Amino acid sequence: MSRKRFAPSSRAAAVVTGAGSGIGRSLAYEIVRRGGSVICADIDKARAQETADLLNQLGSGVAIARSCDVGKEKQVAELADAAPDLLGRPVTLVINNAGVGAGGRIGEVSLKDWRWCVQVNLWGVIHGCHFFVPQLKELGYGGIINIASAAGFAAAPEMTTYNVTKSGVLSLTETLHAELCGTGVHVTAVCPTFVPTRIVEDSRLPESRKNFAGAAMSKWALTDADTVAAKALNAVDRNQLYVVPQPDGRLAWRAKRLLPALYARGVGEVYRGFVH
Repeated sequence: MSRKRFAPSSRAAAVVTGAGSGIGRSLAYEIVRRGGSVICADIDKARAQETADLLNQLGSGVAIARSCDVGKEKQVAELADAAPDLLGRPVTLVINNAGVGAGGRIGEVSLKDWRWCVQVNLWGVIHGCHFFVPQLKELGYGGIINIASAAGFAAAPEMTTYNVTKSGVLSLTETLHAELCGTGVHVTAVCPTFVPTRIVEDSRLPESRKNFAGAAMSKWALTDADTVAAKALNAVDRNQLYVVPQPDGRLAWRAKRLLPALYARGVGEVYRGFVH
């Protein structure tokens, strides 16, 4: 099969982190629906097993549950070593999806929460790329999808930790896309806005902000996790670097790039009016 015509999402041998719920579960489902097999990795083994059990009922692929804390180097290294044997063939698609929510004003967010968010959201993706990219390069084809966020470029106030980590994921993905150009390995960054998942429920936000974030998620979620998953896999097949799946995210994306100073000032003015 020529590199030009290779579609990483078709009959993939995949690893999806954070596959116990939300976008990760939807990604794993879509991979199996397309005839692939998937390791459903999650820090919560019970959630990962629930996803795998649901997918194995489809009968069109194989799903395997695996416990993995992506923030811990050793666990991701062990996952990368074990994955080809678990799948019965080389890994062809890696999706670094696992993420957590934390935020608040700079100077008020605890350094403990900073470290937790950075360890999972940024180091988790770094670990996934570090240990799986050499396998894909040696194979000569495949795909990597990193789930970033519109927060990585929108820079909304009081989302300090989350914004910083997702900005780092976006930069890492852009760099990797350039490094792997011409190797046959496709690289895609996915930048959704509001999608109904467990991230608010499992976050380390103050209760008042958690309640607000949960209400906003319910009110402003214009796209569900299944749609984001399908768009992400279609994009990696095309070797499309950016996926901004929702209209509000695309509006912020264009405004930030066309008028960056005006965008920042506008966000600040809106925030000042909101808090006062």
